[in-house]
Amino acid sequence: MHRVHLAVLMTSHDRRARTLSALRALEEQRGLPAGTTLGVHLVDTGSTDGTPEVVRLRHPAVEVMSMGADTPPNLALRVASRNSRSGGGGGGPLGGEPGGPTHSWTHQLWLDDGVELFPDALANLLRTAGAAGPGTVVVGAVRNAYGDTVYSGRRGRSLTLVEPGEHRPEPCDTYDGRVVLLPRAVYDLVGDPDKVFRHRMGDYDHGCRARRAGVTAFVAPGHAGECVGGPHAPRSREPGIGVREALRRVTSVQELPLRPWWVYCLRHTWPWAPYLMLAPYARAAAHATLGRLRG
Repeated sequence: MHRVHLAVLMTSHDRRARTLSALRALEEQRGLPAGTTLGVHLVDTGSTDGTPEVVRLRHPAVEVMSMGADTPPNLALRVASRNSRSGGGGGGPLGGEPGGPTHSWTHQLWLDDGVELFPDALANLLRTAGAAGPGTVVVGAVRNAYGDTVYSGRRGRSLTLVEPGEHRPEPCDTYDGRVVLLPRAVYDLVGDPDKVFRHRMGDYDHGCRARRAGVTAFVAPGHAGECVGGPHAPRSREPGIGVREALRRVTSVQELPLRPWWVYCLRHTWPWAPYLMLAPYARAAAHATLGRLRG
């Protein structure tokens, strides 16, 4: 029987209650193939609310690494991946016993600490992966409290959100990084998210690089979990701000910083890259200008 060991990669920052809820939901997964083990690798980026200490206390099998508050999320995920490859995290229901045997993982699971998985989520992801084959990425769609899909796979240059099917997986071109199952074969081909994307776009870039390498990606049927809220509206579109402030906000790490966005466009949108690189900045400036004129 083929053994399955999931290396679960998580990051956290000042969301203690949500992180604990995500770990509890992970611990309560059901219907997994016999012999399935999980190793959880959490990288905390300077939490001041006691997140690492409480996780160590309540989930001693989880490997927790603390880093500085200036550590960008993408780097934290890369460190969690490195830790998973070093063999830490055990191999029991939620990471195994401290000091227990280590396992070479068969899959990585990117799991945002703001997502509470539904009880059958992992079984559904693994079942979809098994049917699709070892060279396939499987994405778990995430809904908000109102039932709306807020994170999922994406399609096309416009990164249109893919709604999960009820019974069949839906193809996608790339993916949000909230719930993503990467088989070992895909990781060996594509690797980690690129370090040039420090805060955003690393997941989209990863999916596009995977597709270019011949990897297929599907959104698993149904929703994998639930989160509070969803993507925030761009602060660069706030009414009443001037052009300079709009441009400062749109080029900030919360939106589209210049170098990462240009790298993404050059890699994945040619020959439209020059237009697409400038478009969000031009839109932000135009929106602020029109807002001032109307005001």
